[in-house]
Amino acid sequence: MWHPTGMTAPQPADSVPAAAPDAESEQYVLTLSCPDTKGIVHAVSSYLFTTGCNIEDSQQFGDRDTGLFFMRVHFTADPGVTAEKLRAGFGVIGDPFRMEWQIHRSSDRMRIVLMVSKFGHCLNDLLFRSASGALPVEIAAVVSNHQDFAELVASYGVPFRHIPVTRETKPDAEARLLELVRAEDVELVVLARYMQVLSDNLCKQLSGRIINIHHSFLPSFKGAKPYHQAHARGVKLIGATAHYVTADLDEGPIIEQEVERVGHGVTPDQLVAVGRDVECQALARAVKWHAERRILLNGRRTVVFA
Repeated sequence: MWHPTGMTAPQPADSVPAAAPDAESEQYVLTLSCPDTKGIVHAVSSYLFTTGCNIEDSQQFGDRDTGLFFMRVHFTADPGVTAEKLRAGFGVIGDPFRMEWQIHRSSDRMRIVLMVSKFGHCLNDLLFRSASGALPVEIAAVVSNHQDFAELVASYGVPFRHIPVTRETKPDAEARLLELVRAEDVELVVLARYMQVLSDNLCKQLSGRIINIHHSFLPSFKGAKPYHQAHARGVKLIGATAHYVTADLDEGPIIEQEVERVGHGVTPDQLVAVGRDVECQALARAVKWHAERRILLNGRRTVVFA
């Protein structure tokens, strides 16, 4: 009907046909590294456009020292565009640029294994963050050379694996760890204060897939009770470093570092408490960034698109 003003009268709400809901778009992350040259960004963005994708966020970095280019792209894909289709077609783009690349669904939670010995602060922090949804991972298991935290781990519904380690049994223990990693489709191993030195062979087999945490006083304060040594020297900063594990002890590519300023009146026990908090923060950020595909290896360094 016509309104006196000449405009069509509004129809009752129940007479307006409901719009058909759009199918939900899948979200993906593309990461790549390659020799730096012209045309990389154009080639990547053109491929995503022509395959029915929309870029949500893109970060890139060209390292003049190494001559390498790094890129992380978060994008959505039209319904029907699968990860398999994207991977199958991207090789045509990546090969001419000699790219090392990966495409992952953002909704896939990375499966990880936590390893711990007798200090449980980082373990407890990561278990809670995962259970609360703050950490985008699925903890496949917790491995320990002691049984101290079996009850804690069970309270989160996570499998606990006790793998004792001695000088004689280390090869067998590491073989059992590798078997677990393969059987459970684990992408990352996190040393949450696991106080055992890993063999060169294990480090090579899991290169770029093991993250460790240690206090930043290394190598200045080696050996037992580093925080007590730091107190004796009157340090003013407590620090922690999260890094990838390599055969060179505590010298792998650094992912994240955290520090906390302390005063002259703190006791050694207070330094330990502050240090534990700092370790938890640095390790949690490193694990989160790795799980979100934000870290790319650059030789002995890392590129972190945080």
